[in-house]
Amino acid sequence: MLSILKSVTAPRLAALAGAAVVATVGLFAGSPAEARTYAYCLTSPGYGYPGDCSYASYRQCRTAASGRLADCIVNPRAAFREPRHRDYRTYGQGW
Repeated sequence: MLSILKSVTAPRLAALAGAAVVATVGLFAGSPAEARTYAYCLTSPGYGYPGDCSYASYRQCRTAASGRLADCIVNPRAAFREPRHRDYRTYGQGW
């Protein structure tokens, strides 16, 4: 009876160890997520303001809005964001 338990638990233990290794590698090997502000938002009664802002071009947004009660607007986060500040250490230098 004891040999049957050992033969059943050994493959399960190996599978668990393999899954732990895969999870650990996936956690540490992945690159960090990059936040990107797309230029256009799909607005519809089903979305909140400003809507689904995942379109890089107006044509992509209009294609997604086709056949639905939806419209495309310029992403307010992209249009009205604060300009990037220059680094004070390199101000006025040509490089």
